[in-house]
Amino acid sequence: LHMVMRMEETAGDRLYRLFKRGSDFVLAVIVLVVLGVLIPFIALVNALTSPGPLFYRQRRVGWGGRPFQMLKFRSMVPGAETDCGAVWASRTDERVTPAGRFLRRTRLDELPQVINVLRGEMSVIGPRPERPEFVELLAQELPFYRARHTLRPGITGWAQIQLDYADSVEDARAKLECDLYYVKHASPLLDLRILLQTVPEMLQWRGY
Repeated sequence: LHMVMRMEETAGDRLYRLFKRGSDFVLAVIVLVVLGVLIPFIALVNALTSPGPLFYRQRRVGWGGRPFQMLKFRSMVPGAETDCGAVWASRTDERVTPAGRFLRRTRLDELPQVINVLRGEMSVIGPRPERPEFVELLAQELPFYRARHTLRPGITGWAQIQLDYADSVEDARAKLECDLYYVKHASPLLDLRILLQTVPEMLQWRGY
């Protein structure tokens, strides 16, 4: 599928891809400056409420199906997945720390992913990268699921501003429809719309 999409790429597609990469770099640098201001406060609260690493790396599936280490602010107790492994996100997850709850609700825990953007592993906007364990499950259950990997995964995306978190295959199916819509209709205007709607989404504290 990736090869087919590349063969059908037009001059407009190539121009958009260059524009997107350039805007990713600019936005990532701006957020990186903001992070420089926030990190001391987040580190202090983290140390007081749940001593442990400030950052957390999690294996995700990215562009072309290649795995990478996604960076986040740690929001759970250290070693949270030692016994249970990968599980769906939940509002009542007792492993989430007090500081982590705030970071998740405001989605500030995702901001360190600008490092992944600067590395070229992610984009600011695109389908959210999923964990390998869930990709294998969902690819068996949902046709065209791997088509999400024809674009760089994003910090935010069309599915994120349209729907809540997915905690079942059926929820993942609804999100996949949004992701495939984005894959087909990606453009500077759609990216701008997603970016503008992401800020109010963060202010509504809907994350978990």
